[in-house]
This record gives sequence, C-alpha cells and structure tokens, in this order.
Amino acid sequence: MNKIQITGGRLIDPANGIDRTGDVYIADGKILSVAARPDGFDAGFTIDAAGQIVCPGFIDLSTRLREPGQSRKGTFKSETRAAAKAGFTTLCLQPDTVPVIDTPAVAELVRELAEKAGYPQIHPIAALTQKLEGIELSSMLSLQRAGCIAVGHANRPVKNLLILRRAMEYAASHDLLLIFRPNDSWLGNNGCAHEGMLATRYGLPSIPEAAETIALAQCLELAELTGCRIHFGQLSCKRSVIKIQQARNDGLRVTADVAMHQLHLTENDMIPFDSAYHVLPPLRTEADKQYLRTGLAAGTIDAIVSDHQPHDLDAKLGAFPETEPGISALETVLPLLLKLADDGALTLFEGIAALTSKPAQILGLKRGALTPGLQADVCIFDPAETWTIEAANWKSRGVNTPFWGQTMKGRVTHTVQAGCLIHPTA
Repeated sequence: MNKIQITGGRLIDPANGIDRTGDVYIADGKILSVAARPDGFDAGFTIDAAGQIVCPGFIDLSTRLREPGQSRKGTFKSETRAAAKAGFTTLCLQPDTVPVIDTPAVAELVRELAEKAGYPQIHPIAALTQKLEGIELSSMLSLQRAGCIAVGHANRPVKNLLILRRAMEYAASHDLLLIFRPNDSWLGNNGCAHEGMLATRYGLPSIPEAAETIALAQCLELAELTGCRIHFGQLSCKRSVIKIQQARNDGLRVTADVAMHQLHLTENDMIPFDSAYHVLPPLRTEADKQYLRTGLAAGTIDAIVSDHQPHDLDAKLGAFPETEPGISALETVLPLLLKLADDGALTLFEGIAALTSKPAQILGLKRGALTPGLQADVCIFDPAETWTIEAANWKSRGVNTPFWGQTMKGRVTHTVQAGCLIHPTA
C-alpha cells in the first residue's frame, strides 16, 4: 500500500498548530502533504474520514507487553493488536521483562519479537542496574547502541542514593534520558492503597504520598548535582506536581507524565477488595486528581501514558493486598481522553498533544506530527461512536480493567504506522 489518501477529516496536529478540516496524503511510508493535493498523486487506498478526527499516532511512554517471560498474561501479538486498535503507533517497553532488559541480547530479542508481531515501533527502556537489583550499574551505553531509547528502573527500588547518583552521572555523560517512577519502597512498605480513609476503613496496607514525594525530591537533588535529564513517570499526587513546577522554575531539565486512570479514578471510586482497582501508585484523593488535571492543562505534566499492564486471572485473584497491581489500559485511553475534554479538564487539542508531540519531544523522536517528510503515523477516530467494553471487542489478553462492562464514547477506526494500515486488519 504505497499511497494513501485520508479525506475530509478534522485534522488536529498540535506540533504544527493545525486544527482544521482537510486531507492527508501518504506515500512511501511518509507524510507527503497535508491539505494540498500533490501533483499527479494517485491513491492506491482512500480513507473517508468525514465526521472523524485525524491526528498523529499516539506514543506511549510506559507499556508492558508481558513478553519476554510472561506470555500467559500477554504477548507482543495480542498487546500490539490492542495498541493498534487504540491508535498507538509507538510503544516504550519497561525493562522489567523476564529476563530484564539489561544486556544488548535482550534488547535485540525485543526487536525481533516486535518485527515478528508486525509492529516494529517498540522501543525498549534499558535497565538502570543489572537485573534491576539496584546494586551494579548496567552497561547503559551498550544498551543504547543496541536500540534502547532510555534507561529506567520500572517500579523497582535503587538500593541506595550513591548508586542512583553514579547511574545518573553515567547517563548524563552520554546524554541518556532517565525515566524514573518516584517511589520509596521502604515508606511504601508493600502497601496497596492510598494512606487515607478507605485504607483505614477496610484495613488495607497503605502507601503515603510521601513515598512518592520524598523519592521525587531526592531524585531532583541528584538531577541538579549531575545534570542528568530526568522524566518522572506516573505521578499521582498534588505535591509531586508542585515539586516538578518548582524544579522547572529552577532550570532543571525535567519532564513528567501521568497515567490516564489517575486522571479519572480516586480512592472514593474503589470497590472494596476489587483487585481491578489495585494499581501502583495507588489511587489518591479527589484533590490529587483535580491537581493532576490542572498540572496537565498547565503543561507542568507533559504527557499522558497508558501504564498498560495486562494480567491473567490468577494474578488478580485472592485477597486485595496479595493481588498484582496494574490495569490493562491501552484500549480505554482514547475514550477517557475524550471524557477529560468533555469535563473541561483540558481541550482535545491539549490532550492529543499529551499523547503525540510531547512524548515525541521527550524521547527525541521525529514523530508525533503530520509534518510532510516525517514518518506517516496516523490515528483516525470517531469521537461520537459508542462501544461497550466486553470480550467481543477487547483485543488485550488482560481483562483487568475497572471499566469492564462500561459504555465508552470514542472509537479508533483506522491506525496507520509508517504508512502501513495496522488497524483494521484483514
């Protein structure tokens, strides 16, 4: 499929400040033109996007596909089908696979699995330390050369701050991006819910917001000391947003994201002992949720992530504290984004920027835009179409979502990755 014409859609391209009706022309895997028809262009395939929105393909900064190592929960094939159905064209894979992404050989395995699944735009995040044990540094430069887009530590703790400092100095010397989820695991103490009314009422082990903010403050101090570029992942509370804004005012090179579910759910939404609500960081207060929304609209929080974590049924059975945290989240990102816009939390233009151009800037990728000459990654969605979350239309192998059975508004109709139509497929 060498040439594609997308006609009559509402084009929203935050990177280029575009919000208007028009056509997109694709040839040889690249954006050939926007609005103006190129001379002699003869489309091999035409997509009628009338009444729909055409935007750059979504970029996810935090995904788990469960391969290698946990294929009972998900595979590259199953989870990339879910990603394509959800409008995502680029995924960043967290390093806590089995084995951990701490050698070039594992990074190469990730690339091979991605190619085999027909979804090549999966970027591994290299482990900051060997086996994510927080003791010995990994060979970050070798991992970068093997295709890793950044370094990180997933949800695992680094054993001490000296090791984190050395890792940040190493990363800074090679201009490597460090993706860091702030969490003091000792303060967290294996908790499973926010330290608040719900945890007290039901006797659940709790995690104070200080577990996040203290780890964030420590990392910010080290960022100032080392000059390392830091991206903070999955913020969950008001005080973290305030600290990020203060750090930016001080000139630190820091960015941040928030998981989509944190913008919609709070501890008050949790059905007691329903493990679909077991996430890390935990669902916080209504005030935290509202401040996360404010921080996103103000640009203090740069990006929205899915934090996709599919699980098998066994992982979510048992007592709430004993279940594994995480939501199968890719397929609900778009309708939840549209709900944010409907709620007035941010504009659709701002929301699309948080899923396209801003993640691309953080990663240093020439993607996330409908700029002529760039790779043709495009998402087309109908903002008015409704659908119900159920087995008949769910692609991910993980059904662990608190939104199961709910009716959502907004559905992706077409996803184009590097000029190839990956959703729908034949």
